[in-house]
Amino acid sequence: MSSTTEMRYVNAVTQALRDSMEQDPSVVVLGEDVANAGGSFKATRGLLDAFGAQRVIDTPISESSITSAAVGMALTGLKPVVEIMFMDFITLSMDALVNQAAKARYMFGGQGSVPMVLRTPHGGGLSAGPQHSQCLEAWLAHIPGLKVVCPATPQDAYSLLRAAIADPDPVMFIEHKALYAAKGLVDTTQTDRIGAARIARAGRELTLVTYGATVSVCLQAAEQLAREGVEAEVIDLRAIQPWDKATVLASLSRTHRAVVVHEAVQAFGVGAEIVATIADEGFDELDAPVLRVAAPFMPAPFASSLEKGYVVTVERVIDAVRKTLA
Repeated sequence: MSSTTEMRYVNAVTQALRDSMEQDPSVVVLGEDVANAGGSFKATRGLLDAFGAQRVIDTPISESSITSAAVGMALTGLKPVVEIMFMDFITLSMDALVNQAAKARYMFGGQGSVPMVLRTPHGGGLSAGPQHSQCLEAWLAHIPGLKVVCPATPQDAYSLLRAAIADPDPVMFIEHKALYAAKGLVDTTQTDRIGAARIARAGRELTLVTYGATVSVCLQAAEQLAREGVEAEVIDLRAIQPWDKATVLASLSRTHRAVVVHEAVQAFGVGAEIVATIADEGFDELDAPVLRVAAPFMPAPFASSLEKGYVVTVERVIDAVRKTLA
C-alpha cells in the first residue's frame, strides 16, 4: 500500500498523533474534550478508542493546570501533547510555558528537558469574534527555549507534528482553523526538521515571505501577478522560531525586493523581526523598502462584513507588491 494519501489538514494532524503514539508509548494526549468528543475540531477523533483513557486524557477546563501538568509529565519521562482549544486561551498557560517549560533545560544545566508539544488553532475568517480569532505566535517566538511551528499544508501538518513530538524541547504547534478542511497529499514516510522554510513558488522579481494560512493567499496573489508578467517567489517559513533566514536572504539576493505577509497584527509582529533582519543582513541587496501586509492594530471583529476588511486578502498583497515594484 502506498504511504502517500490525500487527506484533509485536520486528518493529517490526527494521523501524526496516531503514528507517534503507536511508535512511542511515552506519547500522551491531554486537553479539554480531546478524548470522548475527539477535540473541538475533531483532531483527536478515534484516539481514545485506539489508546485508552490512560493516554488520551480529558481534563478540567483549566488551561493553566493542563499546561502545568504537561510540564511535569515531560520532566518525568513522558511526551505530552497538549491541545488548547483556541490560541486565545494560551494566555492562561503562559506561566507554565514561559517560566517553566522554556527555562527548564537552561536552569537545570542541560540535565532536564521538557519534550512537550502544545497544539492550538489560531486565526480568523470564521466570525468567531475577538476572543477566538487571535494570532499570538509572536508572543511565543519572543521566548528563548520555545520552538514555534505554523504549518500551511496537510503534508507539513503531518511531518512537522511528527518532528515536534520527537523534539526534546517544548514546541508550540500552531494550526489555522480555516485550514482544517484543506486537502493535500500526505506522505507518512516523509520526515522533517523544524526551522527549514520551503520555496512554495519560484520567482525572480520579488519575494513574498509568509507562513500558515497566508501562504495560500500569497500563492493566489502570485498567480494573478504572473498573468501580468510579474513572477513573485513565495517562501513558506513553516516555522517562525527558529526561522530560516538563510532561505529568505538567498531569495532576496535573487529578487532584490520583499513583502512580508502574516495574519497576526502588524505592530511588533513576526514581520517586524524579518524586516529588521533583512535591513541588518540583506540591506545591500535591496532595491526598494521591505513592506508588510498584516492585520490592523485592533481586535478581530465579529461581524463577517468587518472581518473581511480585517484579514489579509489577495488584493492587499498585490497592492503591496505593486508599491514595492514601483
